[in-house]
Amino acid sequence: MSKILVIEDDPAISSGIRESLEGEGYRIVAESDGEAGFAAAHNSNPDLILLDIMLPAMSGLEICKKLREEGVNTPVILLTSRSTESDKLLGFDLGADDYVTKPFSIRELIARIKSILKRRGAIQDVFETFEFGEVEMNFKTMVTTKAGKIVRLSLKEYELMKYFIRHIDEVISRNKLLDEVWGYDVYPTTRTVDNYILMLRKKLEPNPSVPRYFLTMHAAGYKFVK
Repeated sequence: MSKILVIEDDPAISSGIRESLEGEGYRIVAESDGEAGFAAAHNSNPDLILLDIMLPAMSGLEICKKLREEGVNTPVILLTSRSTESDKLLGFDLGADDYVTKPFSIRELIARIKSILKRRGAIQDVFETFEFGEVEMNFKTMVTTKAGKIVRLSLKEYELMKYFIRHIDEVISRNKLLDEVWGYDVYPTTRTVDNYILMLRKKLEPNPSVPRYFLTMHAAGYKFVK
């Protein structure tokens, strides 16, 4: 069964999450401060991270940002009492996969965990390899190289690539990408899509300032061409 890292400094919330998730068969690793949680994200090899934003030693947003910068693509669900659109957008822009506002239903949390882990498995099942230009992607191992050098992609970037590959040469609107890749219950914005396209260009394009594969279609959306 999947291993979940819970980084939460409230003992009651952490204990409640542990008890409920262990009841679902998940293995749980729990940490109560940011620095220990960041270390556990590397050392315990979790399948998913539940990450509180307000933590001692290192904030959840800082942890998420550093993990993505280091190429760690483990799915992250943010846990927070903040519910404004700007807070959610910042979390998504830093690489979070989902966002749950406290107080939350444990059933909703479990449903979101199952959905993300299912999508992660689907990425590995649908495509095995795909190549374009100097880029080679292996969806089984989730390893991508560009000109022979490893490029770190997040889970959401792999999901976005999977969707583009399925719809190669098609013009896809930002709202369509939000619906199909992020899902109606996550509530990011079109700016989030733009930021992810920008990241894919930086990582995979020969010249990000002159895109060859990830094309902007004025007033319509984006198109991925091989």
